[in-house]
Amino acid sequence: MINNLQDTITLNNGVKMPWFGLGVFKVAEGPELVNAVKTAIKHGYRSIDTAAVYENEEGVGQAIKEAGIAREDLFVTSKVWNSELGYESTLAAYETSLKKLGLEYLDLFLIHWPVAGKYKEAWRALEKLYRDGRVKAIGVSNFQIHHLEDLIKDAEVKPMVNQVEYHPRLTQKEVQAFCREQGIQLEAWSPLMQGQLLDNEVLVGIAEKYKKSVAQVILRWDLQNGVVTIPKSTKEHRIIENSQVFDFELTADDMDKINEMNQNHRVGPDPDNFDF
Repeated sequence: MINNLQDTITLNNGVKMPWFGLGVFKVAEGPELVNAVKTAIKHGYRSIDTAAVYENEEGVGQAIKEAGIAREDLFVTSKVWNSELGYESTLAAYETSLKKLGLEYLDLFLIHWPVAGKYKEAWRALEKLYRDGRVKAIGVSNFQIHHLEDLIKDAEVKPMVNQVEYHPRLTQKEVQAFCREQGIQLEAWSPLMQGQLLDNEVLVGIAEKYKKSVAQVILRWDLQNGVVTIPKSTKEHRIIENSQVFDFELTADDMDKINEMNQNHRVGPDPDNFDF
């Protein structure tokens, strides 16, 4: 059982990644962002997930600096955006992200979307950064099985992480099974389905049983399914509440009930049909 916020999963290259972190998607630069990241760190979070396209790497970096925690105690993730996918452009994008964050290295760098004809060259750049010791781990985001198969076929280094939309309405069982076979860790973005599940009757019933919030039940379900999770919040009470998922365990029956809620329903773009 995962016992606390600092508990980690060991990736396929031996690097330890926290099971639980803070996402900052759609949090604009400014005091709210800086305070959210500092608050999370203060309350025990050790993983922060951002991306170039979020345009908030500078604020994340400022918060890390002001939090006064040793760099090696944090796990920082960023992602290269679609317009920068390519060998030289991805290498340059990494340097830009580092500069904005004010860091000397990233713990995890991801290809944000599987843009056809572009992600293999970007992956070669990630492999170089990894081999050169510039980044601790590399991975992908929003990759389906066929994207992963295509990438792995020519890759020298296998992705360590695949970050995908994952919540009770989109359980991605086939993707997860494939990742497990390949030793790739699945990570959830939008684990709370942007708040759309918070009044779901099944989840409300389970939450009442454990005297927990629906959000806490969903995040616990992520962890018990072996999925790393990074819920987003800027409010201190919610940041704390989201992380209080280590003092209870869902029964197999409750896990099944939540798993059965799957409808293959996305709130984000379809990785097989996007145009950005």
